Amino acid sequence: MQTPNYLELNATDMAATKSFYTKAFGFDFTDYGPEYSGANNDVMEIGLTRNETPVPPLPGFQTSDIAAAERDIRDAGGTITKAVYEFPGGRRFHFRDPSGNEMLAYQYEEQG
Repeated sequence: MQTPNYLELNATDMAATKSFYTKAFGFDFTDYGPEYSGANNDVMEIGLTRNETPVPPLPGFQTSDIAAAERDIRDAGGTITKAVYEFPGGRRFHFRDPSGNEMLAYQYEEQG
């Protein structure tokens, strides 16, 4: 089962955007380089990614099996738009549903 618990937003001004969410909602961000910052609470992770053009938010579904999630999405009629790739802490891929909505699925690496 996939759990929707991630929302990625574009930030044209990373500092101002982080400041807004910190002041407005109390988010505490962790920077993962100059292009990405994340805030996590018990319910949802919010990611900010640097982009000069605002685009719709990118919802994410956490999975424990990235290969099975990709297969299930394809079998259900989804289209993979960005193949599985690594990010700090795990792997993810992007897909579209039959209506063209862009989303992602991700899996954290096992911590040993």
